[in-house]
Amino acid sequence: MPAFTPAKVPFLDLRAINARHAAELKTAAARVIESGWYILSEELKAFETEFATWVGCPHCVGTSNGLSALTLALRAWKEVGRLRDGDGVAVPANTCIASILAITENNLQPVLVEPEADTFNLGAAKLESILAPNIKAVLAVHLYGQLADMPAIAELCQSRGLLLLEDAAQAHGACLNGIKAGAWGDAAGFSFYPGKNLGALGDAGALTCRDPKLAETLRALRNCGSHQKYRNFYRGPNDRMDEMQAAMLRVKLPHLDNDNAIRRRIAAQYCSKISNSHVRLPIVRGPEETHVWHLFVARTNDRDGFQKHLAAAGIQTVIHYPVPPHQQDCYRAELGKLSLPVTEKIHRTALSLPISPVMTQGQIDAVIETVNNYQP
Repeated sequence: MPAFTPAKVPFLDLRAINARHAAELKTAAARVIESGWYILSEELKAFETEFATWVGCPHCVGTSNGLSALTLALRAWKEVGRLRDGDGVAVPANTCIASILAITENNLQPVLVEPEADTFNLGAAKLESILAPNIKAVLAVHLYGQLADMPAIAELCQSRGLLLLEDAAQAHGACLNGIKAGAWGDAAGFSFYPGKNLGALGDAGALTCRDPKLAETLRALRNCGSHQKYRNFYRGPNDRMDEMQAAMLRVKLPHLDNDNAIRRRIAAQYCSKISNSHVRLPIVRGPEETHVWHLFVARTNDRDGFQKHLAAAGIQTVIHYPVPPHQQDCYRAELGKLSLPVTEKIHRTALSLPISPVMTQGQIDAVIETVNNYQP
């Protein structure tokens, strides 16, 4: 068997990202092991407090992953009577399928909205144009790390009496007017999947919210519906963040702002130095802090050829996402007949270039040069 040859520019080098904190991570792991408490104990309580403070929201509830966070938020609103089976939830059509899964898992109806073609995000004007009496909530996704138009979307939701849930899985730290992702809506779901800007060393997620009653409901729901051992108020799932992942995240959270700043510097170089007319670069709407560049997504009409060109130069890329949710097998029966040309074009043409806080200048330059040399 031939030896494995690493890419000249890996898409995301998680080993290098975590190696920067190796000593602290090992100390944190030892602390958890020696504590003898591995579920719902001091590490999780501390992380929830620290992350809530960092986001700027009074409540944080750790969950098993990002999908469970979104699912639990919608479920909690059903438990307290804010949503009912069959209610509509407006959601951008080009999101990761997890956003849609959270809606249908709760027996709610996803109402797919075409995104803005230049930012990939939900826009307030398009959202308003599709609102109907059956729509009771909006799931605003901050795709690829850029805030959706939250001032306008939040104002619209407030004026129409709609619940606003943020999918902030890719937007840890994206900020506008001093308000971070996770502090704009009634609740927000985060993912700490290892590849996220703030990544655990396994699966983990969290919810933020302002309503103490909602937070209390969420804490019970994630724990088999129980606030108190052997007393179950809801038919809840087991969706808790474990102590080990909370401890890992506590190590990495203080470094997140600096990592986001590095991502912004790389993105600025890409945007200023990539000059290939065949490649469409992402657009930032608003000041640079609105985007934390979880992904740097370029578009070209010949995506396969573009990806092969980059691979030949040793540059790894990833397609986020090759098939839109409405064309997935699991939704084809109920959503497959929808015509969503903006969404479908994004999914045909988008390609994610390497971006991470451990990229060297040489690797950045290699990406820029290779992209500029591409000819379809």
